Amino acid sequence: MDEFMRAAIDEAKQGLVEGGIPIGSVLVIDGRIVGRGHNRRVQKGSAILHAEMDCLENAGRLTARDYQRATLYSTLSPCDMCSGTALLYNIPKVVIGENKTFQGPEAYVRSRGVELVILDDPECIQLMEDFIAARPELWNEDIGV
Repeated sequence: MDEFMRAAIDEAKQGLVEGGIPIGSVLVIDGRIVGRGHNRRVQKGSAILHAEMDCLENAGRLTARDYQRATLYSTLSPCDMCSGTALLYNIPKVVIGENKTFQGPEAYVRSRGVELVILDDPECIQLMEDFIAARPELWNEDIGV
């Protein structure tokens, strides 16, 4: 596994330790992590702090040129909101740990020219399967069900 997905998984595990949902994300530009985050909706009482949103917020203000060189890593397939943010900033590549437990609008994102890499990572799948089994009500809240 590459170091960037490992960093995203570490973020996901941190979210779980904090009592949140185990999804993590990192933003990489020119081979280095410039932002990292995890789902903090529960911890912050937030409507929008999914892992990707937290990651991009923590990266701070970047230029359009920065985003156009970036790769967004996420342990789980990004939802409509997070995918839309990646599209808004023209992030050309998203590396996804897994899309078995949840799949965002991947076909649409691809149709907009974004390269998606799906890793089917067993650790990412297990994190989500265990969490969904233990806290289905919290998971359903997170995905708007």
